[in-house]
Amino acid sequence: MNSVSPALRDAVQTWLDTRRALKGVSDNTVEAYARDVHNFLGFFASYKGGETGVTALKTLTITDVRAWLASLRSEGLASRSIARKLSATKSFFRWLGEREGFEATALLNARAPKFQAKLPRPLAPDAARDVIKTVELQSTTPWVGARDTAVITLLYGCGLRISEALGLQMHDAPLPDVLRITGKGGRERIVPVLDAAKDAVTAYLKICPYAGLEGPLFRGVRGGALSPRIVQKVMQNTRLQLGLPASATPHAMRHSFATHLLTAGGDLRAIQELLGHASLSTTQAYTAVDAQHLMDVYEKSHPKSASNSK
Repeated sequence: MNSVSPALRDAVQTWLDTRRALKGVSDNTVEAYARDVHNFLGFFASYKGGETGVTALKTLTITDVRAWLASLRSEGLASRSIARKLSATKSFFRWLGEREGFEATALLNARAPKFQAKLPRPLAPDAARDVIKTVELQSTTPWVGARDTAVITLLYGCGLRISEALGLQMHDAPLPDVLRITGKGGRERIVPVLDAAKDAVTAYLKICPYAGLEGPLFRGVRGGALSPRIVQKVMQNTRLQLGLPASATPHAMRHSFATHLLTAGGDLRAIQELLGHASLSTTQAYTAVDAQHLMDVYEKSHPKSASNSK
């Protein structure tokens, strides 16, 4: 960033501060914005062969933008990542243009590469139940097996993110009928706790050697906070034992929670609240999953489809 003028660096920081001040924008998101905008400014300075300031940005052309996008593609970035970088950079330029009195038409009119949004990959209900039954078998230490069962049950039974489950503290147990969860962007939500989740946590604490301590509810074998990587490894071993696809990850248990609720007639808005999604459009991905499930059932059971397959 040495080739970017101090005034422009200050402008970027001011913009980031305004992003951070917006409710619901997490520090991780702000850091991603910073990386994406700095990536563009660094490229532009190198491409033009001199220090880049606000005045230079006013001369930006569509050729410059295309050169940047081409450089990202040459680095092997996926279309989704390129689209994210372009979106963040557009946001900064829109803000800068309003402040400095210019329109960055070339950048704002640039089109992001098309990509097909990945749908969630939930497990079938019986597969989700098999995971919960099998996960404890991945350890020969009883309390560790009980711990892993409790974590996975919370992911599936309450739709928690893995970070949210591992963020629970000893003082949260025994689990109440509802949990107040702080999720992404500091958004709070109320999550009902199924009896199965309560029972799994209680069974874990009965034999956990660290149950009397303050701090994290879920502990590693040495007493420290349980690492998400351990849960991912346990889930990997479980899916291999059950012959499930690689998409059967801890996060897939959360996807399964949402999809199975929707299939059972759950309201999309209510599921959005339970999952802690900021936008309903994020939750609506599950309607596509459910529609695909219905089409699969239709194709297999419709008389005409069945006769055509003979």
